[in-house]
Amino acid sequence: MKFTTSLRVVLPAAAAAALLSAAALPAGAATMPKFAAPKAYGTSFQSDPHHDFTKHISPRHDGILRGWVTHYRSGVAEYEPIRWVKDKTGHTEGHFEGPPEGDVTAYASPVAKNVVFYSAIGCKGTTVTATNGGLGSKRCSRSELISRMKNVHHPALITVYRGKIVKVQEIYTP
Repeated sequence: MKFTTSLRVVLPAAAAAALLSAAALPAGAATMPKFAAPKAYGTSFQSDPHHDFTKHISPRHDGILRGWVTHYRSGVAEYEPIRWVKDKTGHTEGHFEGPPEGDVTAYASPVAKNVVFYSAIGCKGTTVTATNGGLGSKRCSRSELISRMKNVHHPALITVYRGKIVKVQEIYTP
């Protein structure tokens, strides 16, 4: 009898916990495949061999791109791949740079309504909130992400799924 009583309590509690945790995830996150992340400070541009850059600007294939947003308008972000360049003068560790002038390697994708944004400098931009690997760990709002997309190029790991940007994780630059 005790066993039956405990199951009557445990099963509804477990079901409620599962519903709460599922509600906290963005829609479709449970079905999104896990993509291999590139090195945050990779020194070469990521290629996209299946993308035709001779046609109009379009979304990148599903996956994670090390890049930054170059333009944002009406819910659509234009972005390009970036690479880390080590400083040879010894004054700094290095910096990120985009493709050379005239290069057409760029993408455009709508920003998902439920995009997940992790900042490396906090939601207000006043404190460092990065992991040991230099990736942002402070979750911030979609409006904060859009504000940053409009103002400054922030290096980030940009996850594209089904043609939309679903996750942006900033890369800390000292």
